[in-house]
Amino acid sequence: MTYCVGMLMKDGFVLAADTRTNAGLDNIATFKKLHSWTQPGKRVFALATSGNLATTQGVVSLLAEGTQSLRKRGAVDNLFTAKTMFQAAHIVGRAVRDVQRGDEGQELEDTFSASFLFAGQIGEERPRLFQIYSAGNFIEATADTSFLQIGEHKYGKPILDRVSDSEMRLGEAAKLVLLSFDSTIRSNLSVGMPIDLLVYQRDTLKLERVRRIERDNPYFQKLSNDWGKALRRAFADIEEFDI
Repeated sequence: MTYCVGMLMKDGFVLAADTRTNAGLDNIATFKKLHSWTQPGKRVFALATSGNLATTQGVVSLLAEGTQSLRKRGAVDNLFTAKTMFQAAHIVGRAVRDVQRGDEGQELEDTFSASFLFAGQIGEERPRLFQIYSAGNFIEATADTSFLQIGEHKYGKPILDRVSDSEMRLGEAAKLVLLSFDSTIRSNLSVGMPIDLLVYQRDTLKLERVRRIERDNPYFQKLSNDWGKALRRAFADIEEFDI
């Protein structure tokens, strides 16, 4: 399993994914689940993946091949030809459907299902964030619902529900996303380090802040320790229940 979260802020977006994949307790591996494509000064895209690894890698490969065929005569629509983020989300959804149908054009079993978080900005259009389902359809983040999650989301959702705000600074949003991961990793063995984190500043149209957070990362260790201490202080400060 995996955990991915995206937050859409007024100043840009934050997208993060863990890297653990497992097919049983004795078959655990690390795979990159956060991918990006850019045309500096024109457009940026980021994609986080969850679900069957063969399906997600197939979708990423189709999208990558599409961008590479940009100059070929008769090339199909791809991320680098989309005029809006809505069109780009449709292109991702189409790639999902193509992979799900398989070579013989038939829908694959549920065990091959996958879901995606897709974010980006094209030209002067505002940044946008979408959740794309296994069927290829999607929903979009809004000011009222500024974050989207896929995978093992239930452990990291409570803090996002209480704290997230589309007016937050990007640094605050990145901190909140990492706290959500800390809660998830503590409660679910199928989600694990390292974490791939991408922070995009609106209107820059380039990706400059992409990093991998390892288990020994000093900031993440301090964040986890400080958050645990803060929770214990808050718990102690609340009046006991009157038995």
